[in-house]
Amino acid sequence: MIRQAKGKTPRRPAPKKPSSNQKDPVGVYCRVRPLGVEDEECCIEVISSSTIQLHAPEGFKTNRNGEYKETQYSFKKVFGVSISQMELFEHVAKPLVDDLIHGRNGLLFTYGVTGSGKTFTMTGSPGQGGLLPRSLDMIFNSIGPYQAKRYVFKTDDKNGMEVQNEVDALLERQRRENNVSVPKTPSSRQKIDPEIADMIKPEEAYKADGVDEDSSYSIFVSYIEIYNNYIYDLLEETQEDAIKPKWNGGGTPVRLNTEFIPPQSKILREDQNHNMYVAGCMEVEVKSAEEAFQVFWRGQKKRKVANTRLNRESSRSHSVLIIKLAQAPLDADGDNILQDKSQVAVSQLCLVDLAGSERTGRTGAEGTRIREAGNINQSLLNLRTCIEVLRENQMCGTNRMVPYRDSKVTHLFKNYFDGEGKVRMVVCVNPKADDYEETLLVMRFAEMTQEVEVARPVDRPICGFTPGRRHRNQAFKEELSRKLEERGGPIDRDMPSVISHLVHNLPPLPSSELTDPHDDITLPRLIEALQNRHRIRQMMIEEYSKAADTMKSMLQQLDSNLVSNDNFIHEQNGKLVEKDKIIQNNKTEIERLEKRSKMQEHKIDILQKTTKIYEDDKRSLRHELETREQRLQRELSDKRRMEQRMHGVVTDTQYKWEKECDRRVNAMQLEMQNKLWVKDEKLKQLKAIVTESKTPGGRPDPPPRQTQQLRPSREERLPAKRSASPSPVPTATPVRPLHRRSRSAGGEKWVDHKPSSSMDLGTVLQPVIPNSIQVSTPSEKALSKCDRYVLTHQEVASDGEIQTKLIKGEVIKTRGGGQAVQFTDIETLKQELTTVPRKRKSSEGKNGGGTDGDWTDVETRCSVAMEMRAGSNMGPGYEHHGITKRRKP
Repeated sequence: MIRQAKGKTPRRPAPKKPSSNQKDPVGVYCRVRPLGVEDEECCIEVISSSTIQLHAPEGFKTNRNGEYKETQYSFKKVFGVSISQMELFEHVAKPLVDDLIHGRNGLLFTYGVTGSGKTFTMTGSPGQGGLLPRSLDMIFNSIGPYQAKRYVFKTDDKNGMEVQNEVDALLERQRRENNVSVPKTPSSRQKIDPEIADMIKPEEAYKADGVDEDSSYSIFVSYIEIYNNYIYDLLEETQEDAIKPKWNGGGTPVRLNTEFIPPQSKILREDQNHNMYVAGCMEVEVKSAEEAFQVFWRGQKKRKVANTRLNRESSRSHSVLIIKLAQAPLDADGDNILQDKSQVAVSQLCLVDLAGSERTGRTGAEGTRIREAGNINQSLLNLRTCIEVLRENQMCGTNRMVPYRDSKVTHLFKNYFDGEGKVRMVVCVNPKADDYEETLLVMRFAEMTQEVEVARPVDRPICGFTPGRRHRNQAFKEELSRKLEERGGPIDRDMPSVISHLVHNLPPLPSSELTDPHDDITLPRLIEALQNRHRIRQMMIEEYSKAADTMKSMLQQLDSNLVSNDNFIHEQNGKLVEKDKIIQNNKTEIERLEKRSKMQEHKIDILQKTTKIYEDDKRSLRHELETREQRLQRELSDKRRMEQRMHGVVTDTQYKWEKECDRRVNAMQLEMQNKLWVKDEKLKQLKAIVTESKTPGGRPDPPPRQTQQLRPSREERLPAKRSASPSPVPTATPVRPLHRRSRSAGGEKWVDHKPSSSMDLGTVLQPVIPNSIQVSTPSEKALSKCDRYVLTHQEVASDGEIQTKLIKGEVIKTRGGGQAVQFTDIETLKQELTTVPRKRKSSEGKNGGGTDGDWTDVETRCSVAMEMRAGSNMGPGYEHHGITKRRKP
C-alpha cells in the first residue's frame, strides 16, 4: 500500500497594497554630544551643517603606513553641541508627527555607542524635553478639540480598531470605573511626577496644520522593551511584581516562597494586512500629553538599566514607545462618529531608543552584563545586515532575502522598510578619543543606511461625505439656540418650562368660581374662553402642521438632492476606480520596466567591467608579445653574432690544428730519422769494437789524420740525412701556436681574474693582457662591460713545482639578462730548475793506454732531440746534439 504524500499547506497570498513609485531615502541625522571634561581630547569636528570630520587620536594609527588619516562623513543634517532640543525636534520629529496626524506611519530611532546621549535625545530632562514628550505635546495640541470620548474607539487585540456608539462607550466607562480588578488609566488631573514636570515650556509648543475637522481622533500608547531578544510589556501591572510570589485571598502563597513568577515575554504576530504587532500588549487610551507622558514614565521606571564603567545608567534593552492614532469620519449630520469599521484609519509612530553598542573590555561587564552586551551587539549587527541586504537589492537589482526574523528589532519594524512609512535615524556620537574606534563603525553604518530608499506610503481614500460637516452642525446648533432664545427661552431649558411658556401665550382663563347655583354667566364665559383657546390651539396646530409640511418637503427635496449627489458621487467613484486601475496598471508596468532597466544597467556594468578586464588582459598580452618579440630579436642577433664568432673560432681552430698536424708530422719524421741515425751509429760503433777486438796486440794506434777527419765528414753528412725537416735552432724556444684572433680583437675587453691567494713567482716572462679589468672576484658588473675572460690558476705539479694555468673563455649574455662564461682554451706556464747531469767518463786503462772514451759516454755518443708536445706538462722544448770530444795530443 502506497501512502500518499502529505501536501503542504498553501500560503495565504499577501493582499495587494497600492504601491508607490516615489521613494524617499532613510533620513539620517547626526548629533554630537558635548565633552564631559573641557581639556579632554576631541576626535570629531563639525565642518558644516551636513558634514563632520573624524581625527585619529594620538597614539592611534589608522593604516599600515603609520600615517594619520582623517575621514569625513555627510548626513542630512548635523547638530553640534550647542543645538537645543527644540531645534532638533523641529527638523527630525515634527514631520513624522504631521504624517501621523494625516494617517501615515513613521519610525524614529536613536543609534550610537553607549554613553553617547541617545536616551537624553529621546526623553530629555526637566526643562529640556526630548523628542518623545515634544511629539506627544504636538499631537494633543493639534487634535485636542476633535478628540472622541473615551472608549468610543476600542482595540480588537488583533492590531485593529473598532467603533462603538456613545451609549456603549458610557457603559464601558462605568464598567471599568466600577471594576476594581481592571487598572484605571492615569488621569491628567493626578499629581504629575516631579521628575517629568515642566518638560516643555508653553512657548515651545507646536501644532500641526491641515487637521481634518470632520473626523474624531483618539490616542493609544503602548510601551515595550526588547531585552535579551525577548519582548516585555512595560505597562503591564503584573510585571511590577515579577519577583514577588503570588498570594491568594486567604493570605497563603499559591506557590512556595522560593518560586518566583518571571515576567511573561510577548510574541510577534502578523495581522490580516501582514503588518507586525506585539500580541497581548497593553494599549492605554490617553486624552492629554501629560497623561500620555505619565504612562510612559510609569513604564520607563521598569526598564532594564545598569551601572557600567562608561555609563552610570546604561540601557540594557531596546525600548519602543508606540503611539497609535485612530481616526474616523463623522456622519453626514456631523454630529456622531460613523459606525463603520472599514472607515477607521489607524496610523502609528514608533519612537525607539536602541541600547548602545559596547565592548565588554571597556565597560568592565561581568556575568549577566556580558550576556546583555552580547545580545545588544548581536541585535545591532542583525540591523546592519538587514540594511546591507536592502541596499544591495536596491542598487544591484538583486532579490536576496532580508533576514528580518534573525532579531526581534528588525522583525518588528520590517513593514517600515517595506514601504509602510517614513524611517529616520538620529546618530548620537561622543567626541572623546576613547570612543574613536566604535564611532568609526557607527559612521560607516550611518553612511550605508542613507543609501537605502523606502517607498512612500499611499494616502488613504477620502470619505465621500461633504467636508465641513462639523462646522455646519455647530452653526446649526448655535442658530437653533438663538431662535429658541428669541422665542422665550434658551436651548438648554427642560421640556416643562417650554410647555409652560406655550401655555402662557394662550388667552387667560376667566374665573370659574360658582357662588350661585343659578349663575348663568360664569359657565358660558368659561365655555367661550375654552372655545377661544381651542380655536387658537387649532390655529397653532395648523401653523405647526404647515411648518412641518414645509420642513418635510424641504427635507424630501434635500433627500432627493442628496440621492442625486450620491449617484453622481458613485459615478465619479466608478470613474475614479477605473482611473485607479489604469494608474495601477501603468505603475505596475513602470515598476516592471524600472526593474528591467535596473537589471539591464547591472548587466551593462558587468559587461563593462568584463570588457575592461579583457582590455587590460589584451594590453598586457600585447606588451608581453612585444617584449618577447624584442627578446627574440635580441636572441636572434646574439645567435648571428655567436655564429659569426663560432665561425671565426672554427676557422682559427682549423688553422691551428692544421699547423699542429704539420708540426707533429715534421717532429715525428725528425724523431724517426734521429732514431735511425742513432741506431746506425751504434751499429757502426759496435762494428768498430768488434773489428778492434779481432786485431791482435791490444789497442791499435790512433788512426791516421785522414781517418780522424772522416768523422767530421760523417758529422757533416748528418744534416743531409736530417734534411727532411728543418733543423731546430738550439737557442730558440718553440711556443705552441695560439688561436688566430679575429679582426675585431683589438677592441675586446678582458676580465683578468687573479685570486688574492695567487703567489708572485718572480719570473721574467709574465702574461700581459692589454685592455683588461683586473679583479680578485668576478662580478656581474665587470662581466657586463667585457666580452673575454681569463682566470689565473696556480697548482702544484707532480714534480713538486708550481705551474700557472691561464684559463680563457668568452662572456656570453644569457636570456635572463645575466652573463655566462664559456671556457675555450687553457695555457700552462711552468718554471723548471735546470741541473747539469754528471757525465760518465770512461776510465783510462791501467796500462796507461788512452782510448777514445768520449764516444763511450752515451750522452756524447748519442745525439738526443727533445721537443715539447701538445698537451704535455714539459716546459719549452730544447734540442741537444752530442759533439765528438777531441783529446789533446
